[in-house]
Amino acid sequence: MKQSGFPPGWDEERVRSVLTHYEQQTEEEAVAEDESTFDKDIPTIMEFPNDLVPAVLELIAAHHSTGK
Repeated sequence: MKQSGFPPGWDEERVRSVLTHYEQQTEEEAVAEDESTFDKDIPTIMEFPNDLVPAVLELIAAHHSTGK
């Protein structure tokens, strides 16, 4: 069986479409796209030492209890 080398759900057409999108963007459009990700209220993923997990969970609980 031949492997395509693409991630699941991707094919050559999709890759070309994404490349075309970014190659045709102006610098202003690229900056606007990058900055738009900071406007969204989305979760952030962070790594920290396991021994800090209890303290981080306490901070999250305190944050949620204040409604912020």
